[in-house]
Amino acid sequence: MSSSSEIIIFDPFSGASGDMVIGSLLGLGANSQLVKDVMESAADVSVSISRTTRAHICATRVEVDEVKNSHSKLTYNRMIEIICSAGLPGVVEDDALGILEIIGRSESEVHNTPLSKLHLHEIGQQDAIADIVGAATAFHSLELTDPQLYCMQVCVGGGYVHSVHGKLPVPAPATLNILNSSGLIWRGGPVEHELLTPTGAAILAYLTQRYGTSCTFYPQMRSIRTGYGAGAKDPDVPNVLRTVVGEATNQLKVDHIEMLETNVDDVTGEVLGFLIHELLDEGALDVSVIPATMKKGRSGHLIKVICRAVDSNRLAYRIMAETGSLGVRMVPVKHRLTANRKMMNVDIRVAGVTHCVRVKVASDNHGNIINISAEFDDCAKIARKTGHQVKKIMHEAQEAARERMN
Repeated sequence: MSSSSEIIIFDPFSGASGDMVIGSLLGLGANSQLVKDVMESAADVSVSISRTTRAHICATRVEVDEVKNSHSKLTYNRMIEIICSAGLPGVVEDDALGILEIIGRSESEVHNTPLSKLHLHEIGQQDAIADIVGAATAFHSLELTDPQLYCMQVCVGGGYVHSVHGKLPVPAPATLNILNSSGLIWRGGPVEHELLTPTGAAILAYLTQRYGTSCTFYPQMRSIRTGYGAGAKDPDVPNVLRTVVGEATNQLKVDHIEMLETNVDDVTGEVLGFLIHELLDEGALDVSVIPATMKKGRSGHLIKVICRAVDSNRLAYRIMAETGSLGVRMVPVKHRLTANRKMMNVDIRVAGVTHCVRVKVASDNHGNIINISAEFDDCAKIARKTGHQVKKIMHEAQEAARERMN
């Protein structure tokens, strides 16, 4: 099993738009002529690529202009047809459609309109198609091997933005919907205008969901190149999207987490058992319930939950609602080190019958196997059917996995 140590980090300290994403990837070395040709062939636009400065930072500016008399009021379904007929490579087409779906579902919810009847007035322009296919093309033209992608905290701006629907608060409703479902970490400011567009939010959300994770700190790495994509405006702060490519220097993956804790002394074992399952189902990474001696010598429990920052408030509320606790502590934790995990299915023969068992494989960032573990529930089910010892079934499944990876 191979595992890449290559890393791409989006650092949207001044927000992001489609053209800023493309510019930052071109700054990393993406093929500018290829990206320009694909954008102009997929949409009725003309594209110019130049070098400029924003607050004394040299950056790549991608300007997309619609061709006169182009049909810019497009439906969601028509945009799908245009992308599918553009002759894009399979991985680029898949990513472009994935980004478009995030935008479409967000606009559909805002306007309470089914996707099949949706007219994307805000982003349904030829330049939006160009931005989407251009970003996907630029990303893949870097020719990195299965990179891990991180997105730092996104600054969205503030104030109001003018749209076809009038004056809207920043972040715009469609942008906020994308943020709500993405797991991206964001905040307002540092200026009083829109910094994050729906297209920019969708690209970051899609790439982060598919190729990596969001974070508030740079992971441990050896940086190699930096790209800056310039926005259209030139305020006092640098209006650029910074993107960094590098290599992980640590053997284990850095996972940014938070830890929740609370003490309870009047909760039954049944409620605690139910709470464990509920928290795990709602996104907790790990849950522990530890016996403890409380004040006045009363017996109680310490509940500890490891979770991602985006889930902490919701999970804390669930703990308080189920246990009656009046407060949940957030313990400062910078990060944890974890192995890369992959599930695979293996077939084993038991009592003359072939059975499928799921096996979890843990490896470091360089592809070295750390541990192989057969799923106990699968093995227990086979043991009950055949009468064989569960530990022998687990051993056979793990050996089968090792043989396949050698």
